[in-house]
Amino acid sequence: MSEPRVLATDLVIGESARWHDGRLWLSNWGAAEVLTFDEEGRREVATQVPTTIPFSIDWLPNGQLLVVAGPEQRLLRQEPDGSLVDHADLSGLPGGLNEIVVDGRGTIWVNGGSDFYPDEGLAPGFIAAISPTGVVRQVADGIAFPNGMAVTEDNSTLIIAESFAGKLTAFEITDSGDLSGRRTFADVLADGICMDAEGAVWTPSWAENESCCVRVADGGEVLDRIPLDQSGFACALGGADGRTLFMLTADWHMDEDFMDNLNRLTTGPRTGQVLTTTVSVPAAGYPNHR
Repeated sequence: MSEPRVLATDLVIGESARWHDGRLWLSNWGAAEVLTFDEEGRREVATQVPTTIPFSIDWLPNGQLLVVAGPEQRLLRQEPDGSLVDHADLSGLPGGLNEIVVDGRGTIWVNGGSDFYPDEGLAPGFIAAISPTGVVRQVADGIAFPNGMAVTEDNSTLIIAESFAGKLTAFEITDSGDLSGRRTFADVLADGICMDAEGAVWTPSWAENESCCVRVADGGEVLDRIPLDQSGFACALGGADGRTLFMLTADWHMDEDFMDNLNRLTTGPRTGQVLTTTVSVPAAGYPNHR
């Protein structure tokens, strides 16, 4: 594994990292924009979004961009003219939204909760499934701060980061599109996640009070660990061969209030960065890495 290098700087908080159409895409939380980067670090603004935080991205099978506007509880679709329109009515779900992943069957999975920062021990988060025909159903609850999600290459398993529970949780995806067989995939503090071809998950984490990005196997064995100079928020595998690991970091203070951190980053120096390194096992599964 090569030493991480800085691909990009001057982000507020980079989140929802995705490799798509030969570029890295991310949500620049606090700046209300979706950015793209080529492998040399050249950036473009793909779209402006009607919210600041949280918002996350993925794509429909036909290539149209989806954007989750979290506080507004909206799922937006980008039209050919660049405009954003509502893709489905999510007003019946019990709270704001956070992350999104679209699987190989075209099912859209979103998560959220009535309070993203509940008291310790509470788990008001949920997962919802949106069918290709637009039917919205809540399929899981009791999630302790729902964060990044991934679906295996064969569409059989959904994995979600339960950040306040300090674990990755796996569900079986049934033929009817429900979730069953809830179990712990790994006991690890996790945020935005991605999967590789050996079924392992990469995620930003904390180990011994230090920020890092770890690769964990089903069952919890830590297979690789990359120290980070700042707090990690998300990661994605991509590049021409799927072996480039992109890691999104920012100067986040874990002992500070969430809004204090956000206000500091939006009004002061932008500390968000994109780091890259090369790994041995390529990308697999969803979010879309094609």
